[in-house]
Amino acid sequence: MTDTVSSLLAEIADVGTDLRRGGYTRPVYSGAELDLRWWFCAHAQKRGLDVETDRNGIIWAWHGGVGDDAIVTGSHLDSVPGGGAYDGPLGIASALVAFDHLQARGVSGRRAIAVFPEEEGSRFGVACLGSRLLTGAINPRQACALTDNDGVTFAEATRRTGLNPGHLGTDLETLARIATFVELHVEQGRALADMDRPVAVASSILGHGRWRIAISGEGNHAGTTLMADRCDPMVAAARLVTEVQRLTRGISDARGTVGRLVPVPGGTNVIAARVDLWLDVRHPDDVTTRHLVDEIGRAARKLAAQEGCTAEMAEESFTPTVDFDPRLRDRIAGVLDAAPLLGTGAGHDAGVLKDHVPTAMIFVRNPTGVSHAPQEEVEEADAETGAAALAGTLEMLLHR
Repeated sequence: MTDTVSSLLAEIADVGTDLRRGGYTRPVYSGAELDLRWWFCAHAQKRGLDVETDRNGIIWAWHGGVGDDAIVTGSHLDSVPGGGAYDGPLGIASALVAFDHLQARGVSGRRAIAVFPEEEGSRFGVACLGSRLLTGAINPRQACALTDNDGVTFAEATRRTGLNPGHLGTDLETLARIATFVELHVEQGRALADMDRPVAVASSILGHGRWRIAISGEGNHAGTTLMADRCDPMVAAARLVTEVQRLTRGISDARGTVGRLVPVPGGTNVIAARVDLWLDVRHPDDVTTRHLVDEIGRAARKLAAQEGCTAEMAEESFTPTVDFDPRLRDRIAGVLDAAPLLGTGAGHDAGVLKDHVPTAMIFVRNPTGVSHAPQEEVEEADAETGAAALAGTLEMLLHR
């Protein structure tokens, strides 16, 4: 094989390009994401790997046959709207190249590459949905009822891909096959750029969750309704966005974001009847995260009442703070020339799997420090260094 990480990523550079936002829009089970899944399967089969898609939509590509006690690596192929080229696909391309390195060295041992669906949660609202289903972190009935912006349920989307939504859910047999899971990912910040190091080993992931806030008022005509007679949820929503910023800034190391706001019905000359906001809150201490969310919920109800509206908050997902196994983490750091340890505020499938199998993560330098946006970047030399680091890590684990 003569593939490099850069050459593999170049093959998919035109898949899911977003002409309006820039970057890439590749929601799970969209045409673009399905094309990427086929691309991965073709490369896996070219390498003689045994490819299967499990009942939760996770693709597995096995070296040495399907079986237990495997060392597994992988990531995802879906993206946020207008995302960068590396968030997800870098880990998949690096896994393929790492397997090439192991093959060239004659390294034996069962290993696999996993491709997890809906890691970003950009279509159905729940991040790491594939790994949550696998581990039982989400009820399959709840997952099936999730809907996208077009009203398509997750059950319908999975059925269209040939899966049976009635079979979604905890898969202890598949989990038992994983001896260790290592995920390579682009760094979603600029710590490595500041340290002038190409790779790092993850130490932790901030606890984080997503909440939906629905502010309901009275839809009406923009021209005939006097200002004093309005129950406008958009005004309450606008005030809440700034209140989220104020409350979050009052807590050290907290992050609070309203990244999506949808008015209903959404007409220019219409006072909205309802506004839905999606809230993302993160902090190293889970109690503090919950406290901040409660404060934001109280603020939402107060601001809504001031406009003659009501507000309801519902949790869509929550992942506690993850501290990766220090022994595994330090073993990997030692293999990687004493790579630095790095915490992250971004969620990953490795964080969901952590309570079920030993997991670790490797980060690759992002010189811009930007992620979830078109400016996300990885230099070619760093991409190949990352793949080599992943290969070295897998070899060490296979020789356990």
